[in-house]
Amino acid sequence: MADIPDELIKLERSAEAERAKLTGLDGNAYDAQRAKWREAAFEFQTAVTKHAERDDVTMTRYEVEQAAKNAARHPEPAPA
Repeated sequence: MADIPDELIKLERSAEAERAKLTGLDGNAYDAQRAKWREAAFEFQTAVTKHAERDDVTMTRYEVEQAAKNAARHPEPAPA
């Protein structure tokens, strides 16, 4: 797996957690939670772009984003 900073993984997990809270909401509660989700997603996307622009990163921005999402959603099991 690509070497993805823990911070990107944490930001993606945070965005997904905020998205999951939308379930069952409507009206103003939905709108308020959607704003929280969008902010968390924006933070993740900004961090991905910043990481991908580093000189020592050989992956494209898309590859960084996909690797971070994969690492956040499918963590590797801890060594035995």
